[in-house]
Amino acid sequence: MTSNCYLHRGTAWQSGLSLLTAVVLSLTTLLAWPTAAFAREGTPVASSIQPYLDGVADNISEFTLDNGMKFIVLERPQAPVVSFMLYADVGAVNEADGATGIAHYLEHLAFKGTQRIGTTDYLAEQALIDEMDAVFAEILATEAAGDTTTAEALRSQLETLRQEAAQYVEQNKYGQIIEQAGGVGLNATTGADATRYFYSLPSNKLELWMSLESERFLEPVFREFYEEKEVILEERRMRVDNSPIGQFIEVFLEEAFDEHPYRRPVIGYQSDLYVATRDTVKSFFDDYYGPSNLIGVIVGDVDAQTVEQMTATYFGRFPSQSLPADVTITEPPQQTPKEFTLELPSQPWYLEGYHRPSINDPDHAIYGMIESILIRGRTARLYKELVEDQQIALDVGGFSGFPGDKYPNMLVLYGITAPAVEPDQIAAEIHRQLEQLQTEPVSAEELDRVKTQAQAGLLRQLDSNSGMAALLAEYEAKTGSWRNIFTELEEIEAVTPAAIQRVAQSTFRPENRTAGKLLSAPDP
Repeated sequence: MTSNCYLHRGTAWQSGLSLLTAVVLSLTTLLAWPTAAFAREGTPVASSIQPYLDGVADNISEFTLDNGMKFIVLERPQAPVVSFMLYADVGAVNEADGATGIAHYLEHLAFKGTQRIGTTDYLAEQALIDEMDAVFAEILATEAAGDTTTAEALRSQLETLRQEAAQYVEQNKYGQIIEQAGGVGLNATTGADATRYFYSLPSNKLELWMSLESERFLEPVFREFYEEKEVILEERRMRVDNSPIGQFIEVFLEEAFDEHPYRRPVIGYQSDLYVATRDTVKSFFDDYYGPSNLIGVIVGDVDAQTVEQMTATYFGRFPSQSLPADVTITEPPQQTPKEFTLELPSQPWYLEGYHRPSINDPDHAIYGMIESILIRGRTARLYKELVEDQQIALDVGGFSGFPGDKYPNMLVLYGITAPAVEPDQIAAEIHRQLEQLQTEPVSAEELDRVKTQAQAGLLRQLDSNSGMAALLAEYEAKTGSWRNIFTELEEIEAVTPAAIQRVAQSTFRPENRTAGKLLSAPDP
């Protein structure tokens, strides 16, 4: 399992900011599909592939069960395989202060099975689970009181109970069932805005997916909770506490956002992760995993009518419940530039970000074009100028829609300094390039190039069953309709040099900027 730190299109830190760039793009990873398949030279991609898009849309069905759960089905009989996506419209942004990391906890625990899967004796195991929870509550109370001796004895008692419970656990039983059925790609991601569960199966195993997925979210057992607590705490140490880049990004978000939950890390804070209880996770699950907050997407060799009948049988068992409250906190407009500096054992980095609107803003496609012009590929302006021509940076990059894009977010640019180069030199050149974007219209040739790249990239994902499942779920949840996948191609084609200049002028203002410098810590 992995956890995303992003998305309209992304996962969280492991090491290095370039990893985050890959993460942010993870839902739009490009597959091998040459643009020439759709566009001749001089012909807009959007117009040349309209028959293809119409054909895709014609094969998409959607329906909603009586309990409110939405399903989207794309029939693709070309190969006997099916990709599945179960999309929970909940992420780190929905967590309460003091309970960060709970969405990620739940993602881990969702693979631990049910009352029937993953245990040899559920009743005996459940009794031990209840005992462990009671002991952990005592541990927290004694630690708060400063009674370290009693706390240590209780931790020993908890470990004994864990070992007793382990004798009833069938390790990775859920994954084994899927693997034995020919399944591939079993995984999940937690992001700021959503949690996704996905894998692919042979088409004759459709009902197996229905059975497994409905059961694990109808009667989950959050077993091995304390084992996963250790795993998640170690993940936090690896990705943030022992990673200069992870610390850098965590501070950046805390500086960039004053109010909005995007300021908190998806992985969660160490103190919150430690005190989290099984009851906290269960309450979060009960609040946000109701059927009206779930979207099921099925793409591949299936019959839509059969799918609808099966979903009614399996997922129709979920009781209806009201939608959880949406995030109502609004980030106030930034009024003055923000800057911070960290000294850590790392090579120097420079990073700056600008507030931008959500995916549903009319200018969303324009921000994508600006991102491509500045940092996508070796022909992008920042790479060509800073890395190739001036050689003041070893690498440059960035991402738009960070750490999520359901709500107003950030467009971020970064540079890794070349030897003997100061981060301020990177900053000065980035600012020069942004000023040029504000004052000089983009050429028709450059704009056509980035449009073609963006359109072709989206089309390549549409050609993949798993990529299509991800896009359908994402657009349905965030924009209100999966059909907006196709209107985005038209929006890309409609972007003009004047629109890019207008958005650059309104966005790249010093008072809208948060800048961070990561400097090499002096030797002790």
